Amino acid sequence: MCGIALIVSGIRLHLSSLHVDATSPSPSPVHEQLEFSIDDLKAVLRRRGPDSLGGVKVFFSLKSSNPSGEEQLECFIERVDDGVAFQNQNDQYEMENGSILQSENGCSNPISGAELYLLGATLQLRGVNSIVQPLMDASRNILVYNGEIFGGLHVECHENDAESLMLALWNCCSCNFSLDMNTCEDEFRRERTIVDILSKIQGPWSIVYWQDSAKTLWFGRDAFGRRSLLVHWPTVEDSRFLLSSVSPASSMFQDSGLEVDSGTCEVSFWEELPCGIYSVSFDAQKTDGCVVGEVKRHEWTNELLKELVEWKRTRIVPEHGDISTPYHKDCLSQHESHSTCLHNLQSASGNFQAPVSTPAEILLDALRKSLIRRTSLYTIFQGTMSASRKAELGPVAILFSGGLDSMILAALLDECLDPCYEVDLLNVSFDGCSAPDRISAKAGVKELSRIAPLRRWKLVEIDADMSDLTSETKHVMSLINPANTYMDLNIGIALWLASGGNGWIYESADEDEKFHQRVKYKSEAKILLVGSGADEQCAGYGRHRTKYRQGGWNLLNEEMKLDIQRIWKRNLGRDDRCIADNGKEARFPFLDEDVIRTLLAFPLWEVTDLEKPAGTGDKKILREVAKLLGLHEAGVLPKRAIQFGSRIARESNRKNFGSNRAANQASAGSVKFNKQSVLR
Repeated sequence: MCGIALIVSGIRLHLSSLHVDATSPSPSPVHEQLEFSIDDLKAVLRRRGPDSLGGVKVFFSLKSSNPSGEEQLECFIERVDDGVAFQNQNDQYEMENGSILQSENGCSNPISGAELYLLGATLQLRGVNSIVQPLMDASRNILVYNGEIFGGLHVECHENDAESLMLALWNCCSCNFSLDMNTCEDEFRRERTIVDILSKIQGPWSIVYWQDSAKTLWFGRDAFGRRSLLVHWPTVEDSRFLLSSVSPASSMFQDSGLEVDSGTCEVSFWEELPCGIYSVSFDAQKTDGCVVGEVKRHEWTNELLKELVEWKRTRIVPEHGDISTPYHKDCLSQHESHSTCLHNLQSASGNFQAPVSTPAEILLDALRKSLIRRTSLYTIFQGTMSASRKAELGPVAILFSGGLDSMILAALLDECLDPCYEVDLLNVSFDGCSAPDRISAKAGVKELSRIAPLRRWKLVEIDADMSDLTSETKHVMSLINPANTYMDLNIGIALWLASGGNGWIYESADEDEKFHQRVKYKSEAKILLVGSGADEQCAGYGRHRTKYRQGGWNLLNEEMKLDIQRIWKRNLGRDDRCIADNGKEARFPFLDEDVIRTLLAFPLWEVTDLEKPAGTGDKKILREVAKLLGLHEAGVLPKRAIQFGSRIARESNRKNFGSNRAANQASAGSVKFNKQSVLR
């Protein structure tokens, strides 16, 4: 979708259930103090290339209910931005800018300063009809949503995710969720709760939802954190409660750095919101009429999802003879019991697949359907684009190093995407044609052309020089915030430049295509496939081999579990912000729920074999998938992270530490950067 934000002001929040103690005055830690306006927040959302940006304010008042005279909390709503769509099933309404929608007739006393401000920026990639967020239904519920629904909830191929979700949420019970659901008077809604609906969604999402009848604010992000959502909990220095897909750029450079001279560690203004579903129920205090809210976190109600989050693998340590024994076809039963949706997707795609039996074949089947979900099962919104322009532009690009993961994605995309489309392969280098990723990318295009000769593969060569990126570095520092290490910055810059798609391609200079010339090119694809999650699930990092040597299969499994359970904080939020800033939407096929479930169903030794050398045993199952796709050269390539393959790490080390050796001695990757020294 694009981006969302929420500003809650003039309201006292109770955070005790979250173990957040941000409001108590204390000399240490020191909370970072930032100043930014609503316009700053809008500006950073507009950078993400939305088709529309809208806002709605919810104000609170106290209303006397006759004849008792007891005051109750009431709300009225004001549209304050570009536009808002009002949805009631198939009907749509519009509210003029600045107009106020009040709940009922009657006298009310406004509560000064108490308000919610919801912002929604929409980069529409799905559906036939354009929408403008925030969405609002006839019951005055308000939704801002940044995500995609690939399963769990039904969305017609021509529909938009947010509209379908809005209707599903409208059908939920509005009773106080702390009470017994059996007390709900609405039998139709009794079995549906907000938590149930959000727990069912397959795909990346972050959300803010105002449930008007319950005076409850809901917010959260998906179980793996595939969509960014930053939070500022109220502090003594800043009592607002804030949510945003990204930090305003102006808020990053108002203080001297990430360390205070007194030696106390400064706490970042923003932090990554931990994955999950949260709610705030509002009421008015009888003593002073102040609006108060209690923040609660809710457990996922989808048992299959909970198994994925808990990373439950049935078999970890092989017994004698297990590794040398071929995986038996009977072992499919567990996988099949959890893969009903894969069968449905197979039918929807119209492709009949022969029964599969080996782990690599099972995984290939799951990955293929993951790509179908993300590229071709629905109408990609194209607005007013001309027919000729639609025909020549590919809707999907790939973050492409020519390595194992991106080559698998490219080969599968060729199977899923209409042959008329070109595919942009975005490759960034800080060392021209000498960077390892540029070399492997060129070799990868040749191999792709061999297995898919009818597809036009366009390798977009994005060349960069660290010395010319001062303003860009400053901007990326704000995007990765609250991440603050040199490794985060290097990865962020490489991702931001690559996803921008502004580089060079080789085009034929004659009709016989014997001669080619290098010409400027900018990729217009709005969907970007990224290989995140493959290394975490298939033991692709060097630390996995280290853990295996230290403690065998059990310690390896624990490290892989830790990687998945912290990927939201260490990787995905940062990556999503850097990519979305270029008006692209990152999609992660390896982090599809059914792909994760498929990999967990296998014994660990079928996924990886770290007794074998790098390029063979690590990510063993993905190497076998590559061979099934005909990618024999890519199937033996060793793991190489983007900061090393693009050589940005080398250039950064030279600039900030003097040399690679000095950087390695200082463990540069984990060192927190100083804003001024980086930009000098």
